[in-house]
Amino acid sequence: MTENNRNRHICTGLMAHVDSGKTTLSEALLYTSGAIRKLGKVDTKDAFLDTDARERDRGITIFSKQAELTWQGMELTLLDTPGHVDFSAEMERVLQVLDYAVLLISGADGVQGHTRTLWRLLARYNIPTFIFVNKMDISYQSQADLLQDLQTHLSSNIIDMTLDDAQEQISLCDEALLNEYLENNTLSKDSLQISFAKRTFFPVLFGSALKNEGIDVLMDTIIDLSLEKEYPGEF
Repeated sequence: MTENNRNRHICTGLMAHVDSGKTTLSEALLYTSGAIRKLGKVDTKDAFLDTDARERDRGITIFSKQAELTWQGMELTLLDTPGHVDFSAEMERVLQVLDYAVLLISGADGVQGHTRTLWRLLARYNIPTFIFVNKMDISYQSQADLLQDLQTHLSSNIIDMTLDDAQEQISLCDEALLNEYLENNTLSKDSLQISFAKRTFFPVLFGSALKNEGIDVLMDTIIDLSLEKEYPGEF
């Protein structure tokens, strides 16, 4: 637990095309953080956030759900949203209250039609967005291929945070960042957080929610790049 994160709180939503593994990712995040002691599964109808009988029977998320977890001393409100296009209104309602979003991509499928719709909505609501490419355990595509797919169809400023030159790649997204990087050969945490909050770049990470691979790195990245937003005392 880091002292700087103590008492910080952010609200993050999970968005995805249906069947990308969003509910499985929710379970992995809750389990890895210690919020739940047992991993549930969609197939066995015991996923923690699929509380409605219709969701468990159909294996899809119909209603948005809220869960609380703590990682590195930061409190995180996690909002799981429907991925099926028929329930887009429920998903879009959640966008209005988010500080950040995690857009889930299936490594087996890459960018799909509804993925692009979600991307446009996240831009409309000006929400800083992390990307997690899931199902890498069954993907026939490499990280490089999937990164190219994301940069082609979503944004050229999507940066693979697992690469050694990630900061260099981030610096190419903005002139001020580039000047800082050329002067110091690194980017400060403040600069990274502020630039991410402005949607200057979009970090992407890879893993498998089912195998619980890459989940801790995803949460570390969320915490490292997140700024707690300040809201007025009254609506």
